[in-house]
Amino acid sequence: MASLPFRDINVHASTSHYAFTSPSSPSAPTLVVDRPSGDLRLNDGTLLGGKRVSSIAGILGMIKLRLDKYIIVITKAQPMGRLKGHMVYKVIATEFLPLRERPLHDQDEDTYLALLKALIKSSPMYFSYSFDITNTFQRQSQLDPSVPLWKRADDRFFWNKFVQSDLIDFRTSGTRHQHGQQPGVDPYILPVMFGMMEIITTRVKSTPLTLVLITRRSRHRAGTRYFSRGIDEEGHVSNFNETEQIIILNDSTSGLGGFAGGGGMQNGKVGGSGGKEVQIMSYVQTRGSVPVFWAEVNTLHYTPKLQIRGVETAVSAAQAHFDEQIRLYGDNYLVNLVKQKGREQRVKEAYEQMIKMLVSSPFEGTSEDSRSSEKFHLVESSTRQQEFDRLHYVYFDFHNETKGLQWHRVQLLVDQLHDALEKQQYFRGVDMPADLEGRLEVRNHQTSVIRTNCMDCLDRTNVVQSILARTALNRQLTDLGVLSRGETFTSDPAFEVLFRKIWADNADVVSTSYSGTGALKTDFTRTGVRTKAGLLQDGRNSMTRYFRNNFTDGPKQDAFDLFLGAYLPTTSSYLLFVDQRPLLVQSIPYVFAFSLFFVFIGSFTRRLPDAAVLPVRIFILFWFVVAAWCANFIIRNGMLYVNWPKLNPRPWATEGYQEAISNVRKDKVIGGLVARHERGLSTARYTNAEEGKKRIE
Repeated sequence: MASLPFRDINVHASTSHYAFTSPSSPSAPTLVVDRPSGDLRLNDGTLLGGKRVSSIAGILGMIKLRLDKYIIVITKAQPMGRLKGHMVYKVIATEFLPLRERPLHDQDEDTYLALLKALIKSSPMYFSYSFDITNTFQRQSQLDPSVPLWKRADDRFFWNKFVQSDLIDFRTSGTRHQHGQQPGVDPYILPVMFGMMEIITTRVKSTPLTLVLITRRSRHRAGTRYFSRGIDEEGHVSNFNETEQIIILNDSTSGLGGFAGGGGMQNGKVGGSGGKEVQIMSYVQTRGSVPVFWAEVNTLHYTPKLQIRGVETAVSAAQAHFDEQIRLYGDNYLVNLVKQKGREQRVKEAYEQMIKMLVSSPFEGTSEDSRSSEKFHLVESSTRQQEFDRLHYVYFDFHNETKGLQWHRVQLLVDQLHDALEKQQYFRGVDMPADLEGRLEVRNHQTSVIRTNCMDCLDRTNVVQSILARTALNRQLTDLGVLSRGETFTSDPAFEVLFRKIWADNADVVSTSYSGTGALKTDFTRTGVRTKAGLLQDGRNSMTRYFRNNFTDGPKQDAFDLFLGAYLPTTSSYLLFVDQRPLLVQSIPYVFAFSLFFVFIGSFTRRLPDAAVLPVRIFILFWFVVAAWCANFIIRNGMLYVNWPKLNPRPWATEGYQEAISNVRKDKVIGGLVARHERGLSTARYTNAEEGKKRIE
């Protein structure tokens, strides 16, 4: 049997070490972390001398900041439901245990800690002690269940792999005191997934089943909306998510309750299923940013500047990306939903140009209607000579086809994909009753995947993915005999509401993680129609996104880079978070607010009957002019007021910052003052690239 993570861990602390033990496994070695060095070792039996501090749900990982190293432990976890009898938990609360007995207070260290704590608190993270939630059921069926859980985890979705790297390195290589592999560490390594998970026991037309929706977010190139776009040199795309929709029939162990009593131990659960086969069906989709080098540059304008590098420069990166996608999923149907006109047109054309470079003998086809001159645009190979001929590009003019709140027209895309959906199938497996390791007898495989994108891979993508999932679920229920031929589950109103809710919840989780707000257009996902109330909510979310993307996403991106290992703090990095802009530039927003305050005071203060009016009017006019000048200055030099990431600078941010400073120096009003008194101006805020090192796993 595989070595599974401990369900219960006690933490013992002393001035010289932290010791982790499992009360339910007294014979297991104790994991010891020496203080303050952070050296790891295994000790047979319990270490004496340390007082019991607390009981924890697991070790999230260890991270080295500027001056100290910290052990991050999970102090509270919420049960979310059972998958084939295995309980899945959500991380609710964590604690940072410093290795130094007397923590040093340092401005940068405190900021690092605050960033990490805020990120972890807001992150939807899930884990299971006995079930691999990072892999789809189809991939799990191809893995060896005797391998430790953390080794089976999908590298893309092992969210805490970087902070677990100390434990993993110790497990694989040992230390100078304990040489070689250390299998005793396996139960302390707990893989955690970032994303969305809902497990719901329900029924369709009196047939009981469990509906599960899991979205896994990749740890590669993770970040926020405008600070993480496109693809990187290694072939990782921004906002890559894998969504698996699962239905389980005849499973008597789902829900939040304990194990069902009566039967024998089977597949991680106790209890039978009334003599019926436990059947699992899953359908997988993916989403990810357009795989070319592109960026959107915040300037405080509502619409950022769009930058796209030459498509040919990204060919090797796109090849690496699609090589992995084809290896994992088979044929890829690339559904592109960006607009064919306006600023998004360049992204569409770059994507199509990339596909033409990848496939051999590309064949193109377009169709049009009264709404759109390019309703569909297909690009695929006319031969099957090479691996990338398994890419099938499908453009759908989502914006034009659904304008006027006619969202039912998304069905046109489903009709276009009909043959692909029929051919790709879905995964289907049944329990092997005599197998104590929970393996499935595979009856069917999913042979391809639909990879959907829009600009953000959020709102339009959510709508399309939910409709494709609906199509797949109707097919599965029909194949099972739950629905008759030609019937859909809309005939069961209660299940219809549940299905819409779970997909709308998924849209909100994915959107909040990337853009800072819930998804747009979820009124359609939840109710099936586009409403005016939904439009108003979209307006509110859009304004909130604008504020967050310009003023709060920089620190959030820094937190992602810290937690995921894209930036490694060093003792030489100092005062990274200090505002290095000229003081005069920093003061303009305050002068603007001050001016508005005086205009308000002058306009609404009651005057004496015999008081002169002209001085008051001059006063108001003066401060109004000052406020107008400040507002104009801020808008013209917006890049100076965006809260950029400070740890890993974006090249286009560095260029834009330098250009903006150059323009300020030429300003007729304050240019001379900035040039003479720009106290310690430094581009350290943007040029600490040498401090940020990408850990290559």
